Amino acid sequence: MFLKHTTTGKMIEVLSLRDLFNPMHGTVIGRYHYGEEAQDPESFDKSELAFPSNEPMPKCWTDVHYRDTEAMHYYKKAS
Repeated sequence: MFLKHTTTGKMIEVLSLRDLFNPMHGTVIGRYHYGEEAQDPESFDKSELAFPSNEPMPKCWTDVHYRDTEAMHYYKKAS
């Protein structure tokens, strides 16, 4: 999967999709996608990545607590 590195504007090929989808992981392994040769893999902070259209990544990929408010609402109802 390709994402944009917002700091540099360059495309990143994400090599570890499990890390990308896991909100517990703050970084992903990827490599810059430019030039004729494949670049060396690096660690990238998820907060610096976005979709090529500049759309931010889904909260469920970056925030462990993205549903806490909703879950607490249902928990209080059940009690």
